[in-house]
Amino acid sequence: METRLQRDVNGRGPEQPPVVHALGVRRSFGSRVVLDGVDLDIAHDEFVAMLGRSGSGKTTFLRILSGLDTDASGEIRLPSARANVFQEPRLMPWKRVLDNVVLGLRGPGVKEKGRQALLEVGLVTHEQAWPITLSGGEAQRTALARALVREPQLLLLDEPFGALDALTRIRMHSLLEDLCRVHRPAVLLVTHDVDEAILLADRVVVLADGRISFDVRVGLDRPRIRRDPRFDELRSVLLSELGVEERGSPKRITPAALAD
Repeated sequence: METRLQRDVNGRGPEQPPVVHALGVRRSFGSRVVLDGVDLDIAHDEFVAMLGRSGSGKTTFLRILSGLDTDASGEIRLPSARANVFQEPRLMPWKRVLDNVVLGLRGPGVKEKGRQALLEVGLVTHEQAWPITLSGGEAQRTALARALVREPQLLLLDEPFGALDALTRIRMHSLLEDLCRVHRPAVLLVTHDVDEAILLADRVVVLADGRISFDVRVGLDRPRIRRDPRFDELRSVLLSELGVEERGSPKRITPAALAD
């Protein structure tokens, strides 16, 4: 089946089509099949986290949705307004912060939109800074501003906080929640961090053997706290699904039971 991309998914009303519709997505590298029929829908304003072991194909799937890998087969429907944030900020070192944020944008008021995006991430005073002077957290906040100034319907996040220290990650989690609440994009976050997935996502899916092996809605109120017994229960179940057994972990339960 050839890949079919239908740009501009702009449904209206209570029965809007999903922002992302992926059906039977397959990708191989030579004889190695990495994705073997991935099916995934993401609704408007829905935050989905994707977990999986190293080499499971998470980043490959994200690259397919971002348009960086065009050799997959299957049916894929996506919005035209998409933005990516990677583990590395990927800032242009020869451009100042504001120019990085508005890179590639055209039209009136672009610089002002960039300043507003920097204000949202707490970096408006850094607009004339060079990327080399930024801390890791500041660089990733700049990358978030660059993504959101484009007003994406779909935000694709590839382990954006993986290189940050623990305290900075906590602050970035809160910032990302706030930004998503304001801008309301559909989000796909690829991460190795089970706690991060539970803290941020509306749904968590696990990719294994080239397919979605587990899909659960996170039925926890926000803001979420790790000491909630339900948080710990879901964490143990997801770790088990990933092949990690913890001492005293609960018996396997179904996604429906977790959502109750």
